[in-house]
Amino acid sequence: MKSLIDGARRFQDTVYPKMQSLFDELADGQKPHTLFITCADSRIDPSLITQSDPGEIFVHRNPGNLVPKFGDGVTSEITSIEYAVQVLGVSDIVICGHTKCGVMAGLADPDSLVGLDHVGDWVENARETGHAGGHREADTDPSLMALAGRNVVLQLDNLIGYPFVRGRVATGDLNLYGWVYEIETGTIHVYDPDEKRFVSLASIEE
Repeated sequence: MKSLIDGARRFQDTVYPKMQSLFDELADGQKPHTLFITCADSRIDPSLITQSDPGEIFVHRNPGNLVPKFGDGVTSEITSIEYAVQVLGVSDIVICGHTKCGVMAGLADPDSLVGLDHVGDWVENARETGHAGGHREADTDPSLMALAGRNVVLQLDNLIGYPFVRGRVATGDLNLYGWVYEIETGTIHVYDPDEKRFVSLASIEE
């Protein structure tokens, strides 16, 4: 806890004053351009990975970066997505998975979830991942980790099932993206829906 308190003090004393003008603007409201759905894993920092300032991305985190199917009831996921799309008017949604994901490990080895009843129930939201053929390199690219990639594709499919998402995608003013962050190298892989495979972000022309 001491490290958190020390960090908060440094923020108040040093960082906040340097960004005073930005925080003055943000005090009047937020207008993020992107909803970033990613894992709760402590090794994933959306603002660090994307080099975003406060106010730029609206972040929703949960174990496994899962998007429950529409109609499964009221969840924190559907409320975040609805608010971001219908109130904040984001133009982009990114679902970002990652290698070394504990949820994917639990999916691959259900015995590891014995005694973790709630975690086991949550992992069911990704159960179809084990059977999804989502991308061509699923079983040939160990650096991507097959399950992480297939899971991102599955969650994109679930996301487009939300009527308020599907409607804005259809009009062309909302774009959906699938990423996998490789913890070991810092590489980001982006899903190409036409090629049905992930490609390195570095290989994509700006």
